[in-house]
Amino acid sequence: MDTVTVKQRQQAAWAAGDYAAVGTRLLLTAELLCEAVDLRAGEQVLDVACGNGNASLAAARRFCQVVGVDYVPALLDRARRRAEAEGLEATFQEGDAEALPFPDASFDAVLSTCGAMFAPDQERTAAELLRVCRPGGRIGMVNWTPDSYVAELFRAIGRQVPPPAGLRPPAQWGDEARLRELFGPAVGITAPRREFLWRYPSAAHQAAFFATFYGPVTRTLAALDDRHAAELRAEMVEIAERHNVAGDGTLVLRMDYLEAVIRKPAAG
Repeated sequence: MDTVTVKQRQQAAWAAGDYAAVGTRLLLTAELLCEAVDLRAGEQVLDVACGNGNASLAAARRFCQVVGVDYVPALLDRARRRAEAEGLEATFQEGDAEALPFPDASFDAVLSTCGAMFAPDQERTAAELLRVCRPGGRIGMVNWTPDSYVAELFRAIGRQVPPPAGLRPPAQWGDEARLRELFGPAVGITAPRREFLWRYPSAAHQAAFFATFYGPVTRTLAALDDRHAAELRAEMVEIAERHNVAGDGTLVLRMDYLEAVIRKPAAG
């Protein structure tokens, strides 16, 4: 698998559309993750694949010393502007989840909300998260589950534009057994399944919203001819309806995820 090419395509996808319009609707997951990790004021915190900064800002609100890394400069710019607007202290820099630019054991807590799970080399990414976390520290992750709306959406995208051979589905990170494979037997893992709700006027409205703002969908639709683009849009509506818990003609989209806290053993 050519991970360099995969990451170049991913960068272009996440830079397409306007991810902030989607990402800011995930704020609740970042706040809850910081509580699950039990952050304390003054702790050194790294937010990996930070996107527009949800977990970084949630940690900064708790007076942690925060660094956010991402490989999409446009998302980092948005994160910086959000921190400035809220008067929060956080540093943002370019960085790859598979090769984090920090020494071993640099952080008390390492976070990622629906970010690191998309790195193409899952084993290398898990090893990097562990490496930069100090002994006795915590890794907190929000990962979409394999049966979630997002996982179904990416499967639909893959039917139109097949992923490279050997690329594992990102939603494998949302399976506790897979987390134990990735992080090994020495760590402690707590990984309850959670859900939150996205509210839209209708499934058709939500599909149009993602087509406009969610980079992976925007990029895929731009690459398809009219017939296949229409097929993907129709399937997006069907997927949203399957995860709709409203029953009143609107869309209340159930978003299922794993809230994982991985505890690195203390030295010795």
